[in-house]
Amino acid sequence: MPSTNRQIVLVRRPDGAVEQSCFEQTVGPIPVPGPGEALIRNRLIAIDPAIRGWLNARGSGYMPGVELGHVVRASGVGEVVESNLENYPVGTIVTAMTSWQDYTIITTDPTRPFEFATPVAPNVTPLEAATVFSHSGWTAYIGVHRILDVRPDDTVLVTAGASLVGSLAGQLARRAGARVISTASSAAKCAWCVDDLGFEACIDYRADDLDQGLKEHFPKGISKLFDNVGGTTLDTALRRIGHGACIALCGSISTDDTEEPYLLANHDRLMSRRATMCGFNTIDHLDLVPEIVSNYRAWLDDGSLIYRANISRGLESAPAALVSLYGGSGIGKSVIELE
Repeated sequence: MPSTNRQIVLVRRPDGAVEQSCFEQTVGPIPVPGPGEALIRNRLIAIDPAIRGWLNARGSGYMPGVELGHVVRASGVGEVVESNLENYPVGTIVTAMTSWQDYTIITTDPTRPFEFATPVAPNVTPLEAATVFSHSGWTAYIGVHRILDVRPDDTVLVTAGASLVGSLAGQLARRAGARVISTASSAAKCAWCVDDLGFEACIDYRADDLDQGLKEHFPKGISKLFDNVGGTTLDTALRRIGHGACIALCGSISTDDTEEPYLLANHDRLMSRRATMCGFNTIDHLDLVPEIVSNYRAWLDDGSLIYRANISRGLESAPAALVSLYGGSGIGKSVIELE
């Protein structure tokens, strides 16, 4: 085992768009696990939009910001290499808040959320654990089935349909019998949404008129909206919601990287359409996790649920992967594979 732990730390808070110069790679000693702890060697690190919120001093609202000079926080998958935990022997694969580093201390104490880890089931691969079976995968299921309660007579809009959350949400809505239309930022993404995921249509909001496209595909209005992007896309969609519509706010990636917040102009449609719009977080719906895991495993095995991962290799690629996330170039989940 190496004698040092590479880390990528935050050296400058983003002022608007996140840049690679906000980060710096450092080297320190490998941490030693104490009583009730284990040491994992990180194998996969997820690049999620949530990281961008944690780079701000105020944090994300439910989790504090990363302090300057500290390792960048991120979730991931690791393998136990030293253990003082009875049920986590060496070789156990776990999911945890790995952060951008080679090695991480974990525990089973839920009062230590930054070190808390859960074992990966034997029938789940590390990549599946970092994607479909992660909080991102849970988010799609909870949003579709508990927040939106999608039914066969619904017409559903999923924004960022080629993202992991969007692609899963759209497939779940289709399984529920609904018509599904998505948005995406390129022709290639739209082709994947329609040809591979089976969505009825996908609107390339960069090349096409989004408002006209929504008017065409939702002549009676959007009944359910799973929104991953916020900003102008959400605002435009609000113009096309139907009576009694329900909107699930999952993300705001279109405005996370901007200096000024986006102010909705069409929020009055919520009142006139008697619509409901709410945010949600997986931590409030953990009772659904066993059902999610069981269903996802069955659907992955029979091929009726698919996903894609955009894999970069090497810890040093993490900053570029986060910057790229906001450029909208990848399809599916962005993941760093450590050497």
